[in-house]
Amino acid sequence: MAVIVTFNVPGVGPELYEACVERLTGGQGFTSPADLPVPGLLSHATGPVEGGWRVTDVWESVEAFEEFGKLLGPIITDLGYGGLRPEVTPAHKVVTR
Repeated sequence: MAVIVTFNVPGVGPELYEACVERLTGGQGFTSPADLPVPGLLSHATGPVEGGWRVTDVWESVEAFEEFGKLLGPIITDLGYGGLRPEVTPAHKVVTR
C-alpha cells in the first residue's frame, strides 16, 4: 500500500533540502525518482510553508520509504536535524500523470 510521507521543517529554507539532495544523489541532481539510489518513489513535491519548509513524497510502500530512510537519516543527522521525524500516512488513492 502506498504511503504519503511529509516532512515539515520549521525555521529553514531550501538550503537544508538542497544539501540533502546533493548528498543523496552524489551531486547529480534530482529531477526524476530514478535519480535516487533506492526504488519506490512515486511522487515528490517540496516548497516553503509559513515558518519553514515542507517535503511531501508518495512512496509505493512503507518498506520502500524505510529503505530510503536508511540513507536519509544519517544525512539529516549530520546536517543537525537528527530529531526530524516525518508524518507517514496510508494513501487512499494515488494518481500520476
